[in-house]
Amino acid sequence: MQAAQTTVVATDLDGTLLRSDLTVSAYTRTVLRRLDETGVRHVIVTGRPASGCGPVFRALGYRGLAVCGQGAQVYDVDRDLLLTHTELDRAAAQAVVARLNRRVGRLHLAVVTSGPLGEFVIAPGFSRGDERELSPFRLVPNEDLWSRPIDKVLLRHDALSDSELAAEALARCGPGLRVVHAGLGIVELLPTSFDKATGLSQVCAVLGATPSDVVAFGDMPNDVPMLQWAGHAVAMANGHPELKAVADEIAPSNDDDGVAVVLDRLLHETLPEPSTASATG
Repeated sequence: MQAAQTTVVATDLDGTLLRSDLTVSAYTRTVLRRLDETGVRHVIVTGRPASGCGPVFRALGYRGLAVCGQGAQVYDVDRDLLLTHTELDRAAAQAVVARLNRRVGRLHLAVVTSGPLGEFVIAPGFSRGDERELSPFRLVPNEDLWSRPIDKVLLRHDALSDSELAAEALARCGPGLRVVHAGLGIVELLPTSFDKATGLSQVCAVLGATPSDVVAFGDMPNDVPMLQWAGHAVAMANGHPELKAVADEIAPSNDDDGVAVVLDRLLHETLPEPSTASATG
């Protein structure tokens, strides 16, 4: 990669830009500010719905467009406006869940409702004390999960690993549905019509950027399409092996500010030193 050509830096949030306690370090914020000063755009590309990203946007002073909901949503932060979103076929998703229940036993479920006020709706048994990552959320009986339009379904199982559950779900998906492994304890059913790469490509088209202009950071298999699309792909040290296999380099972990470490290096490699010449009279 010719880092000097970079005009867009795309980052996942959880497990990538955010530390494990969901904070952004002062060092990372400083590097992102320096990035902005050079004219390079930072684009957040996350599995979270736009409605759950507000605290991160505010902490970063984030402006412009963001890709949310695994690519289903393009959100204008400045105008608080959801520009695109894609609903899930509820009947098809329910059929997959029924087939999975027969195959592997009881699943624990949650959904994300559609639209700009989308929320996590959680059925009993899904929560493992990680509500801080599922915001806003509410608890309902299983039968009420399907009462409103939804963008995705989240699956958990008491005995199967995430990878095993994802494989079982994929084997039982019908046309129009796909499975992504988005994080620890997060296996999702989504429409096939988008992914993080398609969402990022929409934003880059607005910014006038091509794949070769983009450096992308991620940590989980749901980030694979984005890293494969970008000109330079960076996986986190804490990332999933599937993602590391497609990466051009491995950054330090999210808790070691890996995104900032790599960007700091690229800034030093590609930017000219400030002029030390002074005017003489």
